[in-house]
Amino acid sequence: MIRDKLVGRPMEILLVEDDLEDAGLTIETLREGQVPCRVSLVCDGEEALAFLRREAHFARVPRPDMILLDMQMPKKDGRAVLAEIRGDPALCRIPVVVLTGSQTHGQILKEENLRAEDFLTKPVDRVHFQGVVKSLRKFMLSDVILPT
Repeated sequence: MIRDKLVGRPMEILLVEDDLEDAGLTIETLREGQVPCRVSLVCDGEEALAFLRREAHFARVPRPDMILLDMQMPKKDGRAVLAEIRGDPALCRIPVVVLTGSQTHGQILKEENLRAEDFLTKPVDRVHFQGVVKSLRKFMLSDVILPT
């Protein structure tokens, strides 16, 4: 689509993933999907929240347009991170895509009323994942006013 090529900056994506192999596959899938993006990687839930709140050495990081959140992580799991994101007025509008090894995580989050834009079960279906990222980007671009 021409509009994607003409408008906006690359998406800022925060990838919260403790498994470096899974992180590498996720980043590779984003590249293959040809969605202009920059990915920041953090490896646990506490680090994710420090990044999002721009604490300590994260003071100058970009605000993410989307969060890819693993559920099984050390220090603070994905459920707890998502609960804090949704409870924080400064963060609650950031779209979150949950990456999980189990389909039951999606049901648990729904029961706890923790909204996520999508749930992707690992290993992630690349075509579906690319479609999710592209649709979120198009949604974000729909808010951009083009110069006449």
